Order: sequence, then C-alpha cells, then structure tokens
Amino acid sequence: MKREAPALFVYASLFISKEAGPLKTLNIIGLIILIIGGLNWLLVGLFEYDVVSEIFDGSDTVGAKIVYIIVGLSALYALSFFTKISAED
Repeated sequence: MKREAPALFVYASLFISKEAGPLKTLNIIGLIILIIGGLNWLLVGLFEYDVVSEIFDGSDTVGAKIVYIIVGLSALYALSFFTKISAED
C-alpha cells in the first residue's frame, strides 16, 4: 500500500521543485513570504498583535501597505500551483 505525503509537504515541494534558475528562486521567495504573512495573521488572530503595523508604525502607512500587497501577490502566485497539483494526480 502506497502512503500519501502530508499536504504540507506536497505544497512545499511545489515551491522547491526541480525547476532551474529564477523560477525556483521565485518559488522559494514566495513560500517564505507566505509563511511570514501567515505567522503575522496567526499573531493577529491569537493576540491581536500585528507585527507589520508595529514595524511601520500603523497599518495605514505606505510601508505596511507595500508589505500587505507583496504578501497578497505571493498568495496569488501560489494559486498557480493548483494546476501543478492536478497535473501530478
């Protein structure tokens, strides 16, 4: 009986694939940004503490908005991996 890999490892393996060069680097950077953004939201949910707004002195500042936009763009980029998941099945 073949064991399936846990979903987290499957998802992470999409980012760190055998692709060469800049695309692999972009995948790794995207994964790191999503993890950092997810940890920030965990802190917001559990402790009402937003690290980004603390660093940039409020969530309405230009710096904080840039960080939120970069995290959102990383999430949009990660949506492209659903095609790879369905292609592997």
